[in-house]
Amino acid sequence: MEHAAALGIDVDLQAPKKARALLGKPNHTTTNIPALSWQDVPTFYQSLDEGTVTHLALRLLILTGVRSRPLRFMREEQIENDLWIIPADQMKGRKNATSDFRVPLPAEALTVIAKAREHARDGYLFPSVRKGVISDATMSRLMERRNMQARPHGFRSSLRVWLAEKTDASHEVAEMMLGHIVGSSVVRAYRRTDFLEHRRALLDRWASHLTLGSTSLFSLEGK
Repeated sequence: MEHAAALGIDVDLQAPKKARALLGKPNHTTTNIPALSWQDVPTFYQSLDEGTVTHLALRLLILTGVRSRPLRFMREEQIENDLWIIPADQMKGRKNATSDFRVPLPAEALTVIAKAREHARDGYLFPSVRKGVISDATMSRLMERRNMQARPHGFRSSLRVWLAEKTDASHEVAEMMLGHIVGSSVVRAYRRTDFLEHRRALLDRWASHLTLGSTSLFSLEGK
């Protein structure tokens, strides 16, 4: 409207305010994504034992607590030893970030990645059957077929509650585990750490919880 007025067009600059007054406040209700309790996640995790792309993707999603998009678009070159380097532009809320996000990989996660490499195509570790990468709907449908209310994104909540109830992780570390931006821009400018070693130890404990303390419950040989 302001642009139109600058061009000399006869417009009512109060039109947006008048429209908001007539429409009233939007009736928006926030709905939380259903999630499994952290106590029930190990049973589901261990049931993902077929070695398919979908099972592997869900396992790594649960192990790392990342969002679906960076996991689905995970590439071989993003893995550096026991670190997964997610480009900043793939992280929600980090579009203008200058640094990538480092995810420490427990031994169990490295085992999953090794199996995923057997399915890799065009550099992507989780390709779809036809082209591109696995979709978020594919993982959701697996859970739907099992008559589950929970959805893949809900495992982030499962991890966050576990961190709060079973560890002494600070709020700052726990939030960074999920890739959340913590603190003001000034605080972030002075903070020179991403708590990598803290997060590594916590994800090791999370993996142990998922595998019930076993070295690895992921034995796919012969399948």
